[in-house]
Amino acid sequence: MKNLALVKKYAQGLVQAVPEEREFSSVLAELRGFLDLYSGRPDLRTALASPFLNAGSRARILKGVLAGSRAGEKMVRFLSLLLENKRLDLVPDIVDILPVAWHEEHGIVSFEVASVVPLTAAQERRLRETLEAEEKGPVALSFRIDPGLVGGLALKKGNIVYDVSIRGSLDRMREHIEQGERSS
Repeated sequence: MKNLALVKKYAQGLVQAVPEEREFSSVLAELRGFLDLYSGRPDLRTALASPFLNAGSRARILKGVLAGSRAGEKMVRFLSLLLENKRLDLVPDIVDILPVAWHEEHGIVSFEVASVVPLTAAQERRLRETLEAEEKGPVALSFRIDPGLVGGLALKKGNIVYDVSIRGSLDRMREHIEQGERSS
């Protein structure tokens, strides 16, 4: 992530501008659509960053692209702000952090859950219920597969990782053994 504090600032600003979940989902989809287009078109990236084009020309190019994608007014204003501040390069990181910012703004704790195999619906439900009881409030879970875990789960909440996998247990055991050898 390029500049976490700046990315968070823009993400929080966008989240505060979209008060309801349906609108947030729409804005996130529009931003992802723009990112796909922006990532796939080197000529567009070059034009929008070109020091040889004045700010007005770059703004017209962006608005033309967004008009073709039927982006909403909030998305047009947000991307225009990023363009004006020469921050379009932050869009991938903003897209990544936006759901977490939305959850934080609405009192929902986000967890990333890594497992060796996909969890069943019943396992996901039990995990959600356990975490909601522990957090005393709603949680949002995103799941990913990590074949390197060997077994168990790894949960990530912000910068904190709870590793209850076999690999994590083995790593902790190895650290204890190595520390014991250094003490001897």
